[in-house]
Amino acid sequence: MAKTASIEINGQKHEFPLIEGTENEVAIDIKSLRAATKGIITLDSGYKNTGSCESAITFLDGEKGILRYRGYSIEELAEKADFLEVAYLLIFGELPTGNQLEKFHSDIKIHSVVDEDVKKILDAFPKSAHPMGVLSSLTSALTAFNPTSVNVDSEEDMYNAIVRLLGKLPILVAWAMRKKQGLPLDYGDNSLGYVENLLKMMFSRPNSCYVQNPILVNALDKLLILHADHEQNCSTSTVRITGSSHAGLFVSVSAGISALWGPLHGGANQAVLEMLEAIKEDGGDTKKYMAKAKDKADPFRLMGFGHRVYKNFDPRAKIIKVAADEVLGDLGVEDPILDIAKGLEKEALTDKYFVDRKLYPNVDFYSGIIYRAMGIPTEMFTVMFALGRLPGWIAQWREMRLRKEPIGRPRQLYIGEKERAFMPIDKR
Repeated sequence: MAKTASIEINGQKHEFPLIEGTENEVAIDIKSLRAATKGIITLDSGYKNTGSCESAITFLDGEKGILRYRGYSIEELAEKADFLEVAYLLIFGELPTGNQLEKFHSDIKIHSVVDEDVKKILDAFPKSAHPMGVLSSLTSALTAFNPTSVNVDSEEDMYNAIVRLLGKLPILVAWAMRKKQGLPLDYGDNSLGYVENLLKMMFSRPNSCYVQNPILVNALDKLLILHADHEQNCSTSTVRITGSSHAGLFVSVSAGISALWGPLHGGANQAVLEMLEAIKEDGGDTKKYMAKAKDKADPFRLMGFGHRVYKNFDPRAKIIKVAADEVLGDLGVEDPILDIAKGLEKEALTDKYFVDRKLYPNVDFYSGIIYRAMGIPTEMFTVMFALGRLPGWIAQWREMRLRKEPIGRPRQLYIGEKERAFMPIDKR
C-alpha cells in the first residue's frame, strides 16, 4: 500500500503521496494541493522545509555533517581527485576515465580563448567596480558572442556549451582581478593544468617568470572542490529557476553569480576578512570580540562560524583547515590579520559556549585565510567561490533541462490592501 500523508482542512481530509529518496529522505508531494483544496497553498518563507526539485547530484545531511557528490564523500574526493575530475563527476554523473578526463581538459583548453571584444566591455568598467559585478556582467556578455541557444536534446551542443563556459570563466576571473590591479590581461598557458593556469593568469607579472608553488596549487584545487556544489542553496536555486524559463547556460550562471554575491551566501568569506580588519583596527583583542559574540544584546556578529545547514562541524572546514595550516606554514606570512584569525579559531574550538552550540569555524573562515595568505584581494574572495561553484551550477542547470522541469513560479500569500477606488490626485 502506498504511503501517504493526510492534511485535514475544515473537517475535510486530503491525501498526498510520500516520496522517498535514496538516502531515506521523505517528502510530501503537494503538487495537487491547490487544485484539491480549491486554492489553498503552503507558506514557507526561505523554503527551509520545501523541496523545489528531485536531484541526483549532491546529498547533504547537516545534522550528521555529511556532504557527498554523486555518492562520493567530499573527504575522499578532496584527497584523491582533482577539480576537473570532480567537475566531470558532478556534470555527467560518473568519475571520468583517463581518456575522458584528457579529452575534457583538452576541449576546455580549445574553448578557453575569449573574444577580444570582451576586453572592450571590461575596459568600460571603472577600477572601483566590484569584481563580482564585473564577472556577472562579462559572463552574461558571453551570450552575445555565443548567440545560438543550446539544443538540450543534442549531447554535442550541451557538451560544447559546458566546456566553453569552463574554459572561459577562469579567464574572466583573472581579468577581473588584474583590471582592479591595473595589470595587463593574461591568457595563460595551455600547457598547464586547470588550476596552475588560473594561478599564472592571476599572479604573473610582465617583467618576471611565474613560478608555481605546489602547496598553493593543492590548496586552491581543494578549495574549488569543496565549493563545487552544495545542494539547493540560494545561487544554485537561482540558476535552476532562471534556466527553467529556458534561458541559456551563460545567462543562468550569470544570475547565479549575482545571487552568490550577497554577504549571507558567497560573500561570507569576504565578510570574514572585513570583520578581522575591524577587530585589528580596534586593537586586535580576540577575547573581547568573543565576549561580544556571546552577548545577545550586542549587535556584533562573528562571521565565519557555524552554518545554516550544518548543525555539526562543516565537513569541508575539517579538510580546508589542514590546507590553511600548510599554506601559512609554507609562506611564513607575517600578517596581524591572520594572527587574529588564528586567535579566534583557537578560542572558538575551546570555548564552552561555542563548542556546546557547535559554532565551529566554517569553510568561509578558512577559505578567507587561505586567499589572504596567497595574496588574493579581499574583494576577489567571492569571485573565487563562483569559479569553484561553476561545475555545480552547470550540473544543476543540465539536470533541470534534461528532466524537462516546468518553469519556476512560486505562489504567495497576499497581505496588502483589499480592492479600493482610485483617488484623483487633487483629493489625496
